[in-house]
Amino acid sequence: MTLFHFGNCFALAYFPYFITYKCSGLSEYSAFWRCVQAGATYLCVQLCKMLFLATFFPTWEGAVGAYDFIGEFMKATVDLADLLGLHLVMSRNAGKGEYKIMVAAMGWATAELVMSRCLPLWVGARGIEFDWKYIQMSIDSNISLVHYMAVAALVWMWMRYDLPAHFRLPVTVLLGLSMYKAFLMDCFVHIFLLGSWTALLLKAVTTGVLSLGCLTLFVNLVHGN
Repeated sequence: MTLFHFGNCFALAYFPYFITYKCSGLSEYSAFWRCVQAGATYLCVQLCKMLFLATFFPTWEGAVGAYDFIGEFMKATVDLADLLGLHLVMSRNAGKGEYKIMVAAMGWATAELVMSRCLPLWVGARGIEFDWKYIQMSIDSNISLVHYMAVAALVWMWMRYDLPAHFRLPVTVLLGLSMYKAFLMDCFVHIFLLGSWTALLLKAVTTGVLSLGCLTLFVNLVHGN
């Protein structure tokens, strides 16, 4: 039964990535190693972020159960490095905008999946007792994939030299929301004491709204030119 539970969690977490890679056309462009390079860039960026956070942001020593809003906001600001990393990945790949976005998003999201969820799923989902948190973790990985697709598209649009002036403000606002989304979600959960399933649903809805806004801008920009 534990192996069956692990198989369900593994399939729920990893198969959407495989299906996205196959159905998006990346396999036809032989983009596997490009995605691997994007994943390697993700690892370098996360290492730099950890060193920066460990150096300039000491551990919170407030009361037990208290939430350090200012400290968490400053830590969320460091996620600007992710945007720079995605831009670096896309600038090193030649091809159409859709190809650059998919390579960067797939490599970035897959690297995060492997580094942050592979070991917990392997150790925890094979445990004796069933726990819903591993199902939630698998669903969250799919939300992260959609999130990084939207963020990569926003970065690609923002870095275009021919981006129309009336697109600049909405793209910038969506980029800011995407960068601080995790911080805003944590604040909302902490203030309203939301449960794990409610928080996951809220994250899915927020990511969906952000992605739809990004898709609208992307389609108007591409077809408008």
